[in-house]
Parts: sequence; structure tokens; C-alpha cells
Amino acid sequence: MRAVLWFLGLFAVAAAVALFAGNNQGTITVFWPPWRVDLSLNLTLLLLGAMFVLLHGALRALSALFSLPVQARQWRTQQKERALHGALLDAMTQLIAGRFSRARKAAQAALAQEAALDHLGTHLPQAHQLRTLAHLMAAESAQSLQDRRARDEHLRAALETGAPRLPPASPETREGVQLRAARWALEDRDAPAALARLEELPQGAQRRTLALRLHLKAARQDGRTLEALETARLLAKHRAFPQAAAQSILRGLATELLSGAHDPAQLLNAWSQLDMAERAMPEVAIHGAQRVVALHGDLALARAWLLPVWERMVEQPQALGETLCVKLALALEAALDTVDGDWLARIEAAQRNNPRDAQLQYLAGMACLKRQLWGKAQQLLTQAGPAMHDAQLQRRIWRALAEMAEARGDQPQALAAWKRAAQADNP
Repeated sequence: MRAVLWFLGLFAVAAAVALFAGNNQGTITVFWPPWRVDLSLNLTLLLLGAMFVLLHGALRALSALFSLPVQARQWRTQQKERALHGALLDAMTQLIAGRFSRARKAAQAALAQEAALDHLGTHLPQAHQLRTLAHLMAAESAQSLQDRRARDEHLRAALETGAPRLPPASPETREGVQLRAARWALEDRDAPAALARLEELPQGAQRRTLALRLHLKAARQDGRTLEALETARLLAKHRAFPQAAAQSILRGLATELLSGAHDPAQLLNAWSQLDMAERAMPEVAIHGAQRVVALHGDLALARAWLLPVWERMVEQPQALGETLCVKLALALEAALDTVDGDWLARIEAAQRNNPRDAQLQYLAGMACLKRQLWGKAQQLLTQAGPAMHDAQLQRRIWRALAEMAEARGDQPQALAAWKRAAQADNP
């Protein structure tokens, strides 16, 4: 359709020219003493058109001739810019391929190309950002090659603000360099340096998932358990870990925080730093109770910490698992030296509701033993001994029975119980 319209337009122009030129009888006389030149109007118009075309072509040719140096300079700049980007891409490729020496050479080549462009007076809009990335890749390669001196030199160059005539690098680029520097410090086991790098970040950047992950690792390396726990809570809130992994990390840090207490006051302060979800974790509550006993703290406090776990075990016997149930039984037994009537009633009620549970029989028997109810304690422990599957609890049962038999002066029964305890020690 477009070609048809072009043909129609050409035919119309040809027809108009033929009508105008065919009947044009006008002449133009040019007096150039001593000559007189008579020209037809059509010829004059043709000559004027030809002169315009020639003059236009000559001007274009002169313009192209005088622009050759500029075009040559632009071509050289373009070639250097292409070489710069090619070297930068090659450095990235070699780096992710694990060829660190070649990656560093390619990054240094990119820096050399950028310096050559700067020497020519050509300033790329992203010059500072390109230079920062090249220094970063060179530093990353040096870190992998264990060349810390070169790494630090490239890191300082990457963090420089640059010349005033150059546009500054984006904030994201600088933050990325600082995050990489923090990771390198972690790899060197220099947790204080990593934390210092992270503190240099803006407030918003410090709450990013990557920064929080690095902060968690650095805090754990530096022994800042409470700080690591707070960071882990933020990561769990942002769903940076799977739920099971987040629970495991929080549980481990909470346990570590309690382990760092060296007296009952410190332990109580550490417990107050935990939130309700962490206190409700069976492993944390059991470990806290064990620490109370180990530090000779208030046993009533240990039993209070164990109460939620106890209620969970009584309501859902299979919820904790055998290992946790054994740990709960041992922790609760250690806290029964000053057992009150409420706890004794709780244990007896649970044992009556589930009379075949050997661990409940064990706890009820030990509670009676602490309250000097010898007959009932012996009855419950005798029933629990053969049914107990855990070797440690079984050994404690037979030792308690042996000690009670010795207290009664029943040596044959005491020897039999000690023998069963020894067998439990060496199954």
C-alpha cells in the first residue's frame, strides 16, 4: 500500500512539472559585459537546483572531513569502554568459576582500562560504580587466595568516595562492599571487625536479611549470645529460615544464654531475657531447671519452670518423645529435694491416670522417697524397675532400692539391687 501511494505521488509530481514546464515560455537574460546570455526559465531552475545540490554535498563533505578527528576519538573511547566492560565480565566469570588468579588479573585489566579512559578525559556516567565493582572483584579474588594485604588495598579503594568530578557510586554499591567486608572478617574469624563493618551500614541496611545473617554469625563467634538471640528473633520474624531451623537456632541460643549464667541471680536475669515462646520450649525449660539445681538456686523456681513442660507431657504423652521425657524426669527429680504437697499431688495424680508409665512410677517413687514415705517409694520403684527402658533411670531405680534395703538392714535384697544396678551400668 505504501509503494502504491509513492507511485501515485511521483506521477502527480511528474504531471505538475510537465504542465508547468511544457508551456513555460519565460526567459532570463544574464548581462555579463561584454556578453549577454539568454537562458530559459526551465534551464535556470534546473541549474539553480543543481548548484544547491552541489553546494549541499560540498558542505556535507567538509563537515565529515573536519569531524574525522572527533569520530576517531569517539571510536577509541568506545573501544576502550568495550574492553572495560569485557574485562569486568571476564572477571565475574572467572570468579564464579573459581579461577581466582585470572579473576584478579581481569579485574586489574578493567581498572587499567578505566584509568586510561580517565586519562583521555572521558568520564563515563557509571565510572565510579564500575571502578568500585572492579576493586570488589579483585578483593574477593585476593580473599580467596589468602592475600589479605591486596584484599585490604582493593577494599580501601572500593570504599573511597572518588574524585569530585565523578558521580558518586550508588548507596547500594557501597553497602554491598561493606557487607562483603563483613563476610571476609567472619571467614578470618574476626568477629569484632565484622560487627564493626555491619555497624557502619545505614539503619535500614542493617535490618536486611543478609546483614542480619552476618550479624547472627558474628555475634555467636564473639560470644554475644543475647545479641545473637535478638538477631535470630528478627530473622525468624522475617522468615529467613524454615520454621524447624528457626526453632532449632532459637532453642540453641536460649540454652547457651542460660549456660552462661554463673550464679542464681545471673540465671534469673537470663531467663527474664527470654520471651514466652522460648521459655515454653521443653529443652530450654529443662536446661534452665538443671542450671538452677547446678547453681544451688531456688528449687521451687526450677519446678515452676518445668510446670508447663510437665503439663504438656501429662496431656500429650507422645508429644515430647522418650529422650525429652527422660531429661524431664531427671530434672524434676533433682528439684524434688524440697518438694511441696502440690507437686506431690500432681505426680501421684498423673501416675494414677497412667499406671503403666514407668517414668511416672519412677517420679512418684522418688517423690515419696524425698518425703520419707519408704513403703510407698519401694513399691513404686520396684514396679518401675523391670519396665524401665532407659538405662540411666533404671540404674537410679536399683540404686535407690539398694540404699533403702541397706537402711533396713536387708543385705541380701541390697546386694541383689546393687547387682541389678551394675547390670544396668553394663548392659
